[in-house]
Parts: sequence; structure tokens; C-alpha cells
Amino acid sequence: MRVYVPTTLAGLAQAHSGGALDQSAAYAVTPALREWYVSDDIEELEYAALVRAAQSSLRLLAADPGAPRRRVVVALDIPDRAVRPFGGDEYQDQASLGRVTLAEPVQLAKAAAVHADADEAEVLADVAGAAGAVTAADAGDADAQFTVDGAEDHELLWFATQEIPALLS
Repeated sequence: MRVYVPTTLAGLAQAHSGGALDQSAAYAVTPALREWYVSDDIEELEYAALVRAAQSSLRLLAADPGAPRRRVVVALDIPDRAVRPFGGDEYQDQASLGRVTLAEPVQLAKAAAVHADADEAEVLADVAGAAGAVTAADAGDADAQFTVDGAEDHELLWFATQEIPALLS
């Protein structure tokens, strides 16, 4: 199963030096996500799971003001048995769509790719603004949601796992 693990550059650096991502939250193509997007195209559904993970990465940035303002998502292929359903109700809570729980830390060596924001001034400014506004957006503030949407307008870039050291420097 392909899962998308949200993290930050600091979390990626820790996983790179320690060998494992100890983040238990991840996103995947779940039945609820499949129903919400009403699509049979696996690439579209995996992209939706990636976007959900990027939104979660933004929340991690909001919780860590010292982290560089770049969203990071690690894509991994892991056995189905290593993934557990999320304990919440995906069908009732749209923010939980596609969320799963990893049974144990996963080895970064199993990563298929890393997705991260570009290291460009405009992107960094939009992500920083969104990280500062995401809590208010979650509470229903329309202006804050507009700011968060501005960050989501930027596509995450794809990085091969061999590029992780350069991404971290």
C-alpha cells in the first residue's frame, strides 16, 4: 500500500539520521477517500491522499514555529498489515479523509520519494502565512482559509530518496 507520511524538514532530518520516520499518522487511498472523490483513477486518488498529507504537514509547521517553512511528505510502499484504520470517523470528519495509522515506525530506506515545497521566496512566504493561519482557518475564519489556500496553490516537488541530503542542506 502506498502511504503518504506528513513531516517537516526537521522531522525528515531526524529520520535521515535515525533511519526511521516515527510519525504514526499517514494518508492513503481509503474507502472514505475513494467515495468522497468518486473516482476509480488510482493516480487521482493517490494525489488526493498526498494533498491531505501536505495539509497535515502544514499543521505540523504551525505547531513548530522554528521549523523551516516547507511542507514535506514522504511516500512509502508498505505492507497492508502495517497500516491500521484511523480511530476517528472519516465519513463524518472531512479533515480525516484518507487518514490511516502506521502500526510502527517505518524505515526511511523504504521511501519511494519525498515531496516538498520549492525553496523559493514566494512559496516560503505563502507557506509561512498559511502555517500562521491554519488554526484560525480550522475554526472557520474565511480570511485565514484564503491564506491557507494560497499555500495549497503551490505543488509539492518530487525528490528521489538519494536527494534527501541535498534537500536537508
